[in-house]
Amino acid sequence: MNFLAKIVARKLDESEKLFKAGVAESFKAAIAARPRPVSLKRALDQASGTAIIAEVKRASPSKGEFAMGWDPVDLAVMYQQNGAAAISVLTERHYFKGDPDFIRQMRSEIHIPILRKDFILEPIQVYETAALGADALLLIVNLLNLGQLTALLLLTRSLGLEALVEVHTAEEMARALQADARLIGINHRDLNTFEMHPDRAVELAPMAPPGVTLVAASGLNTRADLERLEAAGIRAFLIGETIVTAPDPGAKLRELLGKS
Repeated sequence: MNFLAKIVARKLDESEKLFKAGVAESFKAAIAARPRPVSLKRALDQASGTAIIAEVKRASPSKGEFAMGWDPVDLAVMYQQNGAAAISVLTERHYFKGDPDFIRQMRSEIHIPILRKDFILEPIQVYETAALGADALLLIVNLLNLGQLTALLLLTRSLGLEALVEVHTAEEMARALQADARLIGINHRDLNTFEMHPDRAVELAPMAPPGVTLVAASGLNTRADLERLEAAGIRAFLIGETIVTAPDPGAKLRELLGKS
């Protein structure tokens, strides 16, 4: 069983508790009381230069634990202070050592968009994401058929949130566009094999019509890496390990932004 199959099985088991009596009602009450979500797409499109979604990431399946010492709220505030256009928060508990409550904890301190990065498979997870206070969520095309992707996109938008739709292949890119995705993340890493394809964003970018915002992710380590992709028309990037494992994450973020 590959990584994706394992995590999907675990995530489906975890999501069972979300179907208990009263949970959906509590989510809807929290959604009604929360502030209006902040647009992730607008934040990326209107950035004055390079737009970076800086990620709060504590561990990964391939590298284990590497940033457990950072308080998630402190890290998010540091990102905000050093020029991040948005914050990504990994909330998957087992493989990435995240927690959905990280978003709730940081919401009062963070005024830029917060992206919940997890394995969203069920509509109830979309309600949970909105109730936590996130502004956007991740949908991975590899895990969803066209009907599921379209339905989750529509539900996400109906709650005032946006979805970053992640793709890795041309077929997945075509499916994302067919579902009317307007914010597409191109992951250089194959989630089935963990193999890196550093030119994948450049290869897929021409498929995107005007109005679709592209975000490149994985394997972005230097300012030169970003400049190469910017030359291909990509101005937004999601970066986690490179920043969080640096001796000074704030300085590393400024370096990647070209502000150091």
